[in-house]
Amino acid sequence: MSKIGLFYGSETGNTRKVAKSIVKKLGDDAVELFNVTKATPDDFAKFSSIILATPTLGDGELVDSWKEFFPTFEGIDLTGKTVAIYGFGDQDAYGHEFCDAMIILYNAAKAQGATIIGSWGTDGYEFSKSKAVVDGKFVGLALDNDNQKDETDERLDDWLGEIKSALLA
Repeated sequence: MSKIGLFYGSETGNTRKVAKSIVKKLGDDAVELFNVTKATPDDFAKFSSIILATPTLGDGELVDSWKEFFPTFEGIDLTGKTVAIYGFGDQDAYGHEFCDAMIILYNAAKAQGATIIGSWGTDGYEFSKSKAVVDGKFVGLALDNDNQKDETDERLDDWLGEIKSALLA
């Protein structure tokens, strides 16, 4: 079984909390966590499967830790790697840019040669616009702990159920 590298940026702790939940659900032997503030290109090179995670801040932007690491991230070859993405947003207060930061990671990973998995349906969300919706689905798991915290665990379980076999292959 291959280990998954989970790389996250977090400001309020929601993204980190879900990252730790993924470790708990899949097991310490299956997932290794990295806060992008301490990540290196060599860390990415160790994994054939990667999960990228970020909240959306400001005007649909990456969290500061991802912004700082992003120039390094864009230089990493992800050819042959499987990548899944999850992100946080606030569909009530920021429904016009809900989870937009996911598209930034998606576009970069795709341009770097990754195979992206884990798109997620838009049913059950109430937002007006999201750049992270491609072909009618989010490019990864969209979470909203401000307005739908009670949905997070079930959505995470369902998403992991869909992508687990591809990530651990």
